[in-house]
Amino acid sequence: MSAKTQYERIIFGLKVKQLRQGKGLSFSDLSKETQMSVSYLNEIEKGKKYPKEDKIRALAQALEVEEAELVSPMLSKNLEPVAELLQSNFLNELPLDLFGIELVKVVEIIANAPLKVGAFISTLLELSRNYALREEHFYFGALRSYLELHNNYFEDIEQAALRFRQQHGLTFGQSALQGQLHDALERQFGYHIEESGLDQYPDLQHLRAIFVPRRKRLLLNSTLTPIQKSFQLGKELGFQLLHLDDRANTSSLLRVRSFEEVLSHSKATYFSVALHIPLEEFVADMRAFFDRERWDGEAMMAIMKKYEATPEMFYHRLTNVLPKYFGMEKLFFLRFLHDPEYGTFEVDKELHLSHLHQPHGNGLSEHYCRRWVSVSLLNDLHDMQQAGTFVNGLMRAQRSHYIGTTDEYLCLTLARPGYPAPNRNVSVTLGLLINEDLRQRIRFLDDPAIQLREVNKTCERCALTDCVERAAPPLVVEKRERWQHIQRQLAALTEG
Repeated sequence: MSAKTQYERIIFGLKVKQLRQGKGLSFSDLSKETQMSVSYLNEIEKGKKYPKEDKIRALAQALEVEEAELVSPMLSKNLEPVAELLQSNFLNELPLDLFGIELVKVVEIIANAPLKVGAFISTLLELSRNYALREEHFYFGALRSYLELHNNYFEDIEQAALRFRQQHGLTFGQSALQGQLHDALERQFGYHIEESGLDQYPDLQHLRAIFVPRRKRLLLNSTLTPIQKSFQLGKELGFQLLHLDDRANTSSLLRVRSFEEVLSHSKATYFSVALHIPLEEFVADMRAFFDRERWDGEAMMAIMKKYEATPEMFYHRLTNVLPKYFGMEKLFFLRFLHDPEYGTFEVDKELHLSHLHQPHGNGLSEHYCRRWVSVSLLNDLHDMQQAGTFVNGLMRAQRSHYIGTTDEYLCLTLARPGYPAPNRNVSVTLGLLINEDLRQRIRFLDDPAIQLREVNKTCERCALTDCVERAAPPLVVEKRERWQHIQRQLAALTEG
């Protein structure tokens, strides 16, 4: 008999277990009936083994079913959600190995309680359909969890970037570095780089680069700034040097095919950031910055300009080094997109280390708290643009205390015009949970120049009555209060 797929082994094992338990047979009983060892039967039910024809015949006789029914891929009604999960390829796509989870353990959970697990799976699948969740949502969620598990620091990528810098004698300054990366891609990996390669494709102008693998053509968007162009070249080097073959051929992920593709994109991005912002020097710069007695946004901007990095690159590097070298493990990163024409704010990137922090994307079509510095700084940037003031970037620090909790964060936010779409603005925020450890590491934490604000998650969930920044009524709060009022009335009636 040909080798069976994982799906076939699991289905067969579930059917054997269900039939055995339905007849009230123990493993020992079935072992005597079939002349198979208990350990072998156990492996069959766990989906590890698929028996040969003679053993299938013996199992069918002992379980009093036809052989055709036993080997059929059809499951009983109460196991249909499990079959749906297996047929969706969901288990195969989950990067269980990256989290130290063996697939066989997941199968054991399914086999031990198929009804309960089936109901749970059915609920998950129904939720995903109702909320139009696509596979990429799971992939990106898994990626965030993977990064959080490692505190967003990867020594192997750091070493790969360091080796390349040393071997090629890379220098500071994007203009010089860009040329060196360009030469390395062409000479070492046979790339053909076309600086204005996307100009003839109007519908692709939202992309920064496209890689054509057959001829190793790298088509760049001519509107890219020198920093953005150098970063794209660094990513391509990352794909090659880290042997990331399962990759997207576009600069941003448009349609995700697998988790491996998402992970490759993340690793190549990390490599390019590490290449442009050398670890040791950056750690020394940030150590000196945190040792200042007063908050100085210009000094932080100066560090970013020293490495000629984009805000995203700069903040990415901060999330790499702060947990590892400064012990600042409880942090979050948010990137907001602001469309002034429609007045919308959208979180399109986020990272949470140690746990899910108070400020995060909610996907509920609610209005993010306008007191968040991430949002208020974007509003200030737009006001300055409307007044005709040219602003390349604004930076602000804020201490944000979340109403009804003990959580307070030091938030460092930078807002800038969007590139290459100037009609949209972008803010990036690094939030550090304030505790005693942070107080010892950041001298300027209590600087009175840093504004302290009471904030909440969204306007709909905030009970503040004197908030001039409110963008929507507190609908969730009002609904909760009405429900509590009804409960009090019911309790009074039933107890009277």
